[in-house]
Amino acid sequence: MSESGTSVFFFLFLFTVSVQSIPPPSSDIIALQAFKAAIKPSTIPSYSCLSSWNFSTDPCSVPRVTHFTCGLSCSSGNRVTELTLDPAGYSGTLTPLISKLTQLVTLDLQSNNFYGPIPSSLSSLPNLKNLVLRLNSFSGSVPPSLTSLKSLLSLDLSHNSISGLPNSMNELTSLRRLDLSYNKLTGSLPKLPPNLLELAAKANSLSGSLLRSSFYGLNELEVVELSENIFSGTIEAWFFQLPSLQQVDMANNSFTLVEISRAVNSNSDLVAVDLGFNKIEGNLPVNFAIFPRLSSLSLRYNKFRGPIPWQYSRKATLKRLYLDGNFLNGSPPAGFFGRETSVTGSLGDNCLQKCPISSQLCLKSQKPTSICQQAYGGKPKS
Repeated sequence: MSESGTSVFFFLFLFTVSVQSIPPPSSDIIALQAFKAAIKPSTIPSYSCLSSWNFSTDPCSVPRVTHFTCGLSCSSGNRVTELTLDPAGYSGTLTPLISKLTQLVTLDLQSNNFYGPIPSSLSSLPNLKNLVLRLNSFSGSVPPSLTSLKSLLSLDLSHNSISGLPNSMNELTSLRRLDLSYNKLTGSLPKLPPNLLELAAKANSLSGSLLRSSFYGLNELEVVELSENIFSGTIEAWFFQLPSLQQVDMANNSFTLVEISRAVNSNSDLVAVDLGFNKIEGNLPVNFAIFPRLSSLSLRYNKFRGPIPWQYSRKATLKRLYLDGNFLNGSPPAGFFGRETSVTGSLGDNCLQKCPISSQLCLKSQKPTSICQQAYGGKPKS
């Protein structure tokens, strides 16, 4: 072989070796490229995290000085473990190729304008613990496949346009916090994850009765926020017997009856209850006074009648009491107006007699006599 031929061969050899030594794009890079490509370029401000993603280097290279300056965290093994976007107003869809970020622990896209369905491919993220999609425009139903995320601890889908939940929600066995507020959910709640601590589904169109089957076995549930829905019927005694319950807000629904059992756990941690702005009738439930730590109780703007139980005024833990907007009659318990009382709230807009105007509880005036007579079919009786 001539000298020139040898040179050409050597060059081709070096070129081949050089090409073969260039590693192919990692699955993480492919996923991140697809993620950025699914977002409208016009919604990526020059100052934003995504603007710094130009893929001229590995996103997990160290140090990341000029590229991928924010939005990502990586493991010691150079895999992406966290994708947390800045609230820059990004608009686009969430690519199904996000599933290639198989070491992802946190995906947080809150306060942007992502739209379209939640990809079912998220179920391929076995290490995902935190999924935060709040304050976007996602729509459609939550994919049933997402209930296979056995590591998921927190799921926040609030402030979207989600319209449906899978019946298999209880298969999210590690889930501790679930926020579905401000969506378009209808119907009843499915059976809930068994280890849930906090449930929020405020401001949807959930309806029907609270089903015991939905809450069965939720022995660690502490917070329930279901206000601004159209639930109806009876809040049955089993609900307030959930062993870890602390805070309940079911105001602004259409409940008509509430049952409180005398068999209250002496170790109950129930601290705050808000059932205001419903359609609950009957006498005020005396047994609320049995809960040893109850501090705040709102039953305002319902259809309660009869006297205020004296037990409410003797309850030392009670600090906030709102009973205004009902048809309560008789004289309020004198215990509310002693020097040692520390209860704030309102007893106004009822049919009470002798509610002292010197008390903050009585600042709001009572209903006109004519309305009270009509409510009681005659003169209100003590």
